[in-house]
Amino acid sequence: MATRVFSDEELEGLRSFPAIGKDELIRYFTLTSADQAFLGKFRRAQNVLGAAVQLSALPWLGFVPDDVPSAPPAAVGRLARQLGVAVADLAGYGERGQTRTDHLREIAEYLSWKPAKAIEFKELDEFLLARAMEHDSPSLLFRLGCEYLRSAKVTRPGVVSLLEKVATARQAAEKETHGRVAHLLIGERVRGLDGLLVVEPALGSTRLHWMVTGPVQGSPTSVKGEVEKLLFLRGLGADVLDLSALPAERRRYLAQIGRRLTAQALVRREPNRRHPILLTLLAQSAVDVLDSVVQLFDQTLSGSESRAKIKLREVLAERAKLSEDRLALLDEILPVLADTGIPDEEVGTLLRGKIGLSRLRAAHAGATVRLPRDHGHLALLDGSYTYIRQFAPKVLETVRFKGGTEAKPLIEALEILRELNATGARNVPDGAPTLFVPTRWQGYLDEAAAKGDATAYRHYWELCTLLALRDGLRSGDVYVPGSRRYDNPAVYLFKPAQWEAHRAEFCRLVGKGPDFSEALPLVMDELDEALTDLEGVLRRGDGPVRLNDAGELVISPLTAEDIPSEAEGLHGELEKMLPNVPIASLLVEMDRHTGFLDCFTHAGGKQARSPQLKRNLIACLIGLSTNLGLHGMAASCGIPYDVLAWTAEWYIREETLREANICLVNYHHRLPMTTMFGSGTLSSSDGQRFPTRGKSITARHLNKYFVSEGISTYTHVSDQHSTFGTKVIVATHREAHYVLDEILGNATDLPISEHATDTHGVTLVNFGLFDLVGKQLSPRIRDLGKITLYRLGAKADYEERFPTAGPLLTKKANLDLVADHWDDLLRLAGSLKYGHATASLIVGKLSASSRQNALAAALKEYGAIRRTIYAAKYLSDEGYRRKIARQFNKGESLHALRRQLHYAREGKVARRQPEQQSEQAWCLTVVTNSVVCWHTEYMGLAVDELRAAGREVDSEVLAHISPARSSVVNYYGSITVDYEHELAQLDDQGHRPLRTVDTDDPGAGL
Repeated sequence: MATRVFSDEELEGLRSFPAIGKDELIRYFTLTSADQAFLGKFRRAQNVLGAAVQLSALPWLGFVPDDVPSAPPAAVGRLARQLGVAVADLAGYGERGQTRTDHLREIAEYLSWKPAKAIEFKELDEFLLARAMEHDSPSLLFRLGCEYLRSAKVTRPGVVSLLEKVATARQAAEKETHGRVAHLLIGERVRGLDGLLVVEPALGSTRLHWMVTGPVQGSPTSVKGEVEKLLFLRGLGADVLDLSALPAERRRYLAQIGRRLTAQALVRREPNRRHPILLTLLAQSAVDVLDSVVQLFDQTLSGSESRAKIKLREVLAERAKLSEDRLALLDEILPVLADTGIPDEEVGTLLRGKIGLSRLRAAHAGATVRLPRDHGHLALLDGSYTYIRQFAPKVLETVRFKGGTEAKPLIEALEILRELNATGARNVPDGAPTLFVPTRWQGYLDEAAAKGDATAYRHYWELCTLLALRDGLRSGDVYVPGSRRYDNPAVYLFKPAQWEAHRAEFCRLVGKGPDFSEALPLVMDELDEALTDLEGVLRRGDGPVRLNDAGELVISPLTAEDIPSEAEGLHGELEKMLPNVPIASLLVEMDRHTGFLDCFTHAGGKQARSPQLKRNLIACLIGLSTNLGLHGMAASCGIPYDVLAWTAEWYIREETLREANICLVNYHHRLPMTTMFGSGTLSSSDGQRFPTRGKSITARHLNKYFVSEGISTYTHVSDQHSTFGTKVIVATHREAHYVLDEILGNATDLPISEHATDTHGVTLVNFGLFDLVGKQLSPRIRDLGKITLYRLGAKADYEERFPTAGPLLTKKANLDLVADHWDDLLRLAGSLKYGHATASLIVGKLSASSRQNALAAALKEYGAIRRTIYAAKYLSDEGYRRKIARQFNKGESLHALRRQLHYAREGKVARRQPEQQSEQAWCLTVVTNSVVCWHTEYMGLAVDELRAAGREVDSEVLAHISPARSSVVNYYGSITVDYEHELAQLDDQGHRPLRTVDTDDPGAGL
C-alpha cells in the first residue's frame, strides 16, 4: 500500500533526516539549561550527544529516525558545541537498538510526548476522516496526519502504519459522503443521475458531456443553448439541492472528478461512489450555467450595441462628408449673393445655371437635421431589435432578477416586459416606468409617444430596459439570487457580526484607525509632506516638472536612464560562459533543484506515479507553453498523444500549475544573484495579447493587436523578474478590475508591498482599495498633469501654505462622505484581504456603480485623495519615477521572452474554453519562470567563477542585467525528453559545467 502512494526513494526520505534550514536549526537545536541538566544523566559523551540529537529531533520531526548519526551535520555540530563534546562522539551511537529505544522513551517522558496507542489512534482516525472529507490526496493527508501528531505530542508511528490509517480514512470518507447525501438520492433523482451517462441520439453525446461543455461565442444560439441547459438542470432539481452537509472542498473535489471522468468510467463506479459525484456536479453546474446565461446575455447584447456604434461612426463620417460638400456649395453661392451688381430677380436663375439643379437638390436632400443627443445610436441599435428578441425573452423568462430600492423601477419594468412577452401583447402599458432611461435616450420615447407610434415606443422602451438591466448587473444594482458572479454584492462581504470579530485585527494589520477621526490626521500629514516636496520642485521652475505661463503642469519625459556601459558587455560575457541547453533539459534541471513537478497531483487523488510521469509532464508543459499543442509535441518527442492527453487531463490544471509556479518563484527569490535585481517588494502588471484560432467566449476583435480575434493574459511580475500571477481576461475588458487579484492572492515568499500599472490599470477605486489593504499603488499615468487634484480643506489655506502647488488642488474632498462610510470601507477591504471576496468582482461592480451608490462614491472620494498624495510624490521625486519606469521595462522583457517561447502556429491560441486557455497561460508562466530561474542561477555561478579568477564584478552593473533574455536555451526543433538521462548529466550540486572563456581578453567584459 505504501509504495502506491510514495516511491521507494520517497519512503526512505520519510524515514530519514531531511535537510534543515537556518530557522529550524535555531528553533529545535538550541538546548536550554534544563535540557542540558537532563542530558547530564547520560554518562558517556556518545550517549549524551546521541540523546541530544533525539531530544531535538522529536519535536522537529515528530519521530526520531533509526540512524541517529545521520542527522544533519550542522545540527550535530551545533549540539556538540553547546555540550562541549566532539562531533565524532556521535559515531556508533544506536548500534544497540535497545539503548536508542530506552533513551527515546526517557526523552519522550521528559518532553511530555506520548506513544501512539489505542486512544491516540482513535483520535487520529477521527482527525484524518475530517480532513479526508476536505482533501482526498493521500500524500496531503499523510502530511496533515504528521502535523496533527506533532501538535498533540504523539510520536509518529511507522510510515506504513500511518499510510494504512490514511487509506482507511479515505474509504471512510467515501462512505460518509454517501451517507450525508443519501436522503437526496431518491428514486426519480437517481434515475435522472444515471440518465446523464446515456448517449442521446438527438445530442450525439451524453447529457453529462453536453452539460459541462461551455459555449464558445456570444450569440442568440449560445444563449438559448445555455437556457436549455439551465431548464434541464432545474428539471432535475439541481438548483435547490442542499449539499451543505458536505464540506466545500469535498464538493469541489467531487465535481472536479465528475468533469474529468468519462461517462464510461463513471458507469463502472459503484453507485455509492458514482451518485455523490454526479450530485455535486449537478449542483455546481446549476450555478455555473446560470452565470453563463447572464454572461452571454451581457456579451450578446453588448455585441449588438458595439455593432451599432460602429455603424454610427460610419453614418457620422458620411454626414461629415456631405457637410463638406454643402460647405463647398455654399462657397459658390455666397459670392453670387454678396454681389450687389447682380439683380435679385436674376440670382436664382444664375445659381441654378452655374451650380446645376441636381447639385442643389442633392444638397437640399442632405440638409442637416437636428440629431438626438446620442447622434442616433439607439435608432441604429433598433435595427438589431429582431436579433435581440431571439434571446432576450428567453433570458427574462428563465432568470429572476432582484435589486435594491434604487433599482425598483427597473425591476418593475422587467416584470412588465416579461408579461408582454408571455402574453404576446404589443403595446407598453401606460405608466410603465422610465426612470432608469438615460437622458440621452428619453427623447426617443417622448417623440414616439407624441407621434402615437406604439411600435416605436415599445422598441425603444424595451431596448432601454435591456441595456439598463445589463448595466445594473455589472454594477450590482441588479442581482441574480443563486448566482456566483451576479449575486447581491452584500453576500461577498463580511456580515456586520463577522466584521466585529475581525475589525481590530485588520486595522492593526493595515495600520488604519477604526475611526476616520484617527485616520484623517495621518492622511493630512501625508498630503502636506508630499505637497511640501512638490512645492520645492515647482518653485525652482527649471526642472522636468514645472508650471507654464498659464499655471498648468508641464511634465517632460524622463531622459534615458544612465545604464553603465559595461552592463551589455558583461551580459554577453556571462552568456558565453553558460552551457547550451535544450528547454526539456532545463526543465529537468529545475525540477532537480525545486521539485516543482511534484506539485502536479492527480485530480482524482491517486498517488501511484509511474516512472515516466515526470517525462510526460515536461512534454505537456513544453507542448502547451510553446503552442505546439499535444499533437505537435507527440510528433516532436515521440511520446504517444493519448499518453500526453491523459497526463494533461488529470495533472495539468490551474491549481497544480499555481503550486508549481510558487516553487519556482520561491526558489528564484532565494538565489544569491536575485537580490541584485530587486528586493521583491515591488511588482507590476500588464496585459499581453495573443491571437486566437476559432471562436471563443473570451476572444474579441481589436484592430490594433489582432487580424481577427484574440485574448489577453494579465501577468503580475516582481522586480526580481519572476512572474507570480497570470490571468486570462477578455481583451476589451478594463485591466484595472484585475490588478488586486494576484496581489492579495500572492502565496509566494515575495514580500510585495508596492505595485505599478499603466493607465489601463488605474481607477480611483483601486487607489482607495490598495491603501485600505495596506499596499501602495504606484502607476504610470498618461497625462498626469491633467488629472483633478484634491485638497482636504479650504482653498485659501492651501494656497497660503503652498503658493505654487496649492492652486493645482482644484477640488475639495468630501471628507464627510468618507467619514460616514469609513467602517464600511474597512469592512470591504477586510473582506478582500481575508479572501472573503474576489477583488476583480468587487472592483468591477464598484467601478460601474451608479452615483447613488454611497459606498462606491465614498471609496472613489477616498481614492481621489490617495491619488493626489501619490501624484505629488511622483512628480516631486525623479528617482521614484525612474524606479517605476525600470519596473515596466522588466515586464516588457518578460513579454518578449513569452513571445519567444510561444512561437508555434504563429502564436495563435487554438484552445477555445476559458479553463483550457487559463491552463495554457499558466504553462507558459511556469516555463518562463523556469528559464528565468535557470538563467539567474547560472549567471550567479559564472559571476562567482569570474570573481574567483580575480575579476572585479560590480554589483551595480549586475543590477542592469536581465535574466529574461537568453541565447543559450533552445526552444525549437525536435524535442527529446529523457528525465533520467538528463539527471545523469548534472554534477552533485545539480549543475552543468560552465563553458570556458578567456577571462584575460580585455574586450570580454569589464
